[in-house]
Amino acid sequence: MRFASAIARDHDLESACRAAAATARDRLGGIAADFAIAFVSPRYGHDIERAAIWLGEHLGTRTLCGCTGGGIIGGGIEVEDQRAVAVLAAKLPGVTSHVLELGNGDLPDADGPPSAWHQLIPEPPDRVRAFLVLPEPFHFDAQALLAGLDFAWPSVPKIGGIASGSRHPDGHGLLIGRRVVRTGALLIALCGNIDVQAVVAQGCKPLGAIGKVTRCAGQRVDQIDGMPAMQFLQAQLRQLADTDEELTPHNPLFFGIAMDTFADPAAPGEFLIRNIHGVDPAGRLMVGEAPGTGRLVQFHIRDSATSALDLQQLLARGHVESARGALLFSCLGRGKALYGRTGHDSDLFFAAAGEVPLAGFFCNGEIGPVGGSTFLHGYTSSFAIFRPAPVGNHG
Repeated sequence: MRFASAIARDHDLESACRAAAATARDRLGGIAADFAIAFVSPRYGHDIERAAIWLGEHLGTRTLCGCTGGGIIGGGIEVEDQRAVAVLAAKLPGVTSHVLELGNGDLPDADGPPSAWHQLIPEPPDRVRAFLVLPEPFHFDAQALLAGLDFAWPSVPKIGGIASGSRHPDGHGLLIGRRVVRTGALLIALCGNIDVQAVVAQGCKPLGAIGKVTRCAGQRVDQIDGMPAMQFLQAQLRQLADTDEELTPHNPLFFGIAMDTFADPAAPGEFLIRNIHGVDPAGRLMVGEAPGTGRLVQFHIRDSATSALDLQQLLARGHVESARGALLFSCLGRGKALYGRTGHDSDLFFAAAGEVPLAGFFCNGEIGPVGGSTFLHGYTSSFAIFRPAPVGNHG
């Protein structure tokens, strides 16, 4: 198993595709890749229609997929709001990859059995090791796809990001084979001799005490620990340490939902982080997820130092050991906007993993698991870490 990453910043897209493909192929030892995933800035305009052709010609790969991104990651650097093309190419003995182009009408019925979903992939279900998911943001129901994949393959990681960089409904591109499509989603199934580890860095730290939702209706949280939700929040703010008190006027608060009510929820990554959309006169909060009565919750805060520490701790927990290659799906709100410089998350990854080939893009939403279920996130960095499958687990 061998990976190579490259990036090119040529003003002309054909030149950028040629340069990125040539560098990646050279780093693979001059051989054609079995699989390649590419990310292209939509700033190249209508030329994107030919990006898959140019990349495919120069990479010579059997399987090519990818999408557009408002920021492009590859070859050891992150490029934001500028023209760039990045490639992660791989030689994957014993691995098969299947790239599906999906529209909403291609998804099995929500009430259907797992077998209806299994029919999407021309492999036995137990051979699937990971899914990469690349939807566009305007036309496709990514939540429905993720729910179905979790239902049919509950233990298989699903990682990816929503194409970004355009405000026009048809301004994003999904690369599949030698084509570029403008709507739908790409679902990439990796099967066989590969192990894929998901690392989801939500970049928040807890604020105040853990409480229990005692009354709610959908995404409206009425009471926490028997008091109006806003009153519970105000009680936590009054008890802040000096350092947290200094942060709260300048950084947004978030709502954390413990994914396992029966486990110690204090470990990093144990909470699903969601936006707080508003508060009504009765002190009820509207949040970005329906927590359910009885769920443990805790407010969180995000700032650059907390976000950096969260990612460092996650990468230090052994997730990158023996990594051969990786993909990074990062929020458009991270990067220079959060840290004041480019390359922050990539640099932390290299500090933990060494010179492991890495590529990716800045997304309209990141996809990754928290507590055993897959979610669409905001403000996160979601990594897919690739390594050979353990002996005896090749499928």
